[in-house]
Amino acid sequence: MNEIRKTTQYILPTEKTAQPGNYDPYPVHYLGEGKIKSDYMSLARRLADSRNVMIDGYTGVRFDLFVAELAEAFAALGIKPMWWNVDAVLRPEQEIDSLIEPFLGGDDPIFGYRAPLTIDAFFDRDKLRAIVPDGRADINIIYGTGAALAKWDGPVVYIDIPKNEIQFRARAGAVKNLGASAPDAPKKMYKRFYFIDWMVLNRHKKALLDRMDVLVDGQREKEITWAEGADIRAGLDHLGRNAFRVRPWFEPGAWGGQWIRENIPALPSDVPNYAWSFELIVPENGLIFGSDNKMLEVSFDMVMFRAGRNVVGDECYATYGDEFPIRMDYLDNFDGGNLSIQCHPQRSYIQKNFGELLTQEETYYILDTCDDAVVYLGFKDDIVPEKFEAALTESFHNGTELDVDRYINSEPSEKHGLYLIPPGTLHSSGRNNLVLEISTTPYIFTFKMYDWLALDLDGRPRPLNIRRAMENLCFDRKGDKVKEELVSKPALLEKGSDWELWHLPTHRNHSYDVHRYRINSAVDVRTDGKCHVLNLVEGRGADIITENGDRLHINYAETLVISAAAGSYRIVNTGYKDIMVVKAFMK
Repeated sequence: MNEIRKTTQYILPTEKTAQPGNYDPYPVHYLGEGKIKSDYMSLARRLADSRNVMIDGYTGVRFDLFVAELAEAFAALGIKPMWWNVDAVLRPEQEIDSLIEPFLGGDDPIFGYRAPLTIDAFFDRDKLRAIVPDGRADINIIYGTGAALAKWDGPVVYIDIPKNEIQFRARAGAVKNLGASAPDAPKKMYKRFYFIDWMVLNRHKKALLDRMDVLVDGQREKEITWAEGADIRAGLDHLGRNAFRVRPWFEPGAWGGQWIRENIPALPSDVPNYAWSFELIVPENGLIFGSDNKMLEVSFDMVMFRAGRNVVGDECYATYGDEFPIRMDYLDNFDGGNLSIQCHPQRSYIQKNFGELLTQEETYYILDTCDDAVVYLGFKDDIVPEKFEAALTESFHNGTELDVDRYINSEPSEKHGLYLIPPGTLHSSGRNNLVLEISTTPYIFTFKMYDWLALDLDGRPRPLNIRRAMENLCFDRKGDKVKEELVSKPALLEKGSDWELWHLPTHRNHSYDVHRYRINSAVDVRTDGKCHVLNLVEGRGADIITENGDRLHINYAETLVISAAAGSYRIVNTGYKDIMVVKAFMK
């Protein structure tokens, strides 16, 4: 395997450097001086006095590369480790396949069911217990996903890797699913990652978090950054009392546009477009810690495992636990194509069929648009469900165009307008919009009905889900009811001498709400026990100063999370014109 990742996206640099333009794709949270190391030799010295070491980590980590580099460092120190690969005591692949089969959704190319399994179910317990350290060795090291199950007396080293990098490696055929003997097709691997591996390994990671003596960022092939587990836990605790940005990542797509590429110069330009910016889709985002310009990334879920109650507040945590409930992302189809005609499942449907706690309750906030752009939303007044389904089916089977305007309502796209998309609502963004999508967290549960006969970047049609869509669509969201109930009507809530607070009401079926501040100089905001998600939708920049004294800067179009435990914060306009900040929070 010569190629370890298949993408044009830059890998996270070891060191923080100045980025061109204002938008910063590498937001860093500092741990203090001397907290992050960046070589295998320093890690070998850290472990040299240990008799036994467990090196665990997430699926997608290339343990073979890591072990080769660490072995070379040990050799330079004159140390000869005894290496044990925990993969040797995995259950036979056929048994693992039978174990996970009920959660893979059969022939469905996208959807399965969130597996309630734990990692020990993948291992032969008797064989695992039989692995005992060799007392004659300089040092015994057991490594691989699940290595800490050996419960040796010694330090736990945990190798984390961002989920976007896991997907880039899967596309290159460089990694495997948990318990698999070989890579599979990337989309099949992703389905298994999402519904099996990530469920299992997040439980394992949470159980290990307080035991991690060393935490390693394993996304680079030859380089690592690492820190003491205690320093990472202290950093997570700090974020839980203050504010933070996650590391966004970006993807091209069939309908993608040019706004992101033209406005974020720090990104690679040798892509056809950018369709998505994953601003805050936390099942797949990471958090970057920094020290002495060195950067180390951990998965977002670590802050929820460590400080989730502080992040989201008591009431939200009691309802959703470690599931962070709000997401923000960008959909860019400036000079691109229309998004697919789609809907999202009702809450009861997603819980019953996929095991998800939350469903996808969306809104489209239009950050930028062109004069002729539209948002497709709901149905025409004379919609007949059976005729609509028949037209969709004919289009799918015969490759014929759907007469969209015959069935589907469209609304003019207004800059800074908010369009409401509760579960079951037919919707799409017409071309020439930059949509800030505000939603609850699940994000792969999109039932596509019509994709404008477009092909994905691999040259194949994207899967449609007409049957599932028909089981969830609300056909009463049509005609004048769309304008009355699905186009938010801003109302002034409060105002000061140089600021205004506007309410952008969401639908009664939305579990979150949206506010927008217009600020000339500064405004003070209380969290009232809730997590706030902010985005600077107008203006050059703002400083966010928490009650505890942390100061973070956000630029235009950047997203920031204020932890509920922050108590209060001040938004300070750092530009020369008024700014506008959108705030999303659970009702």
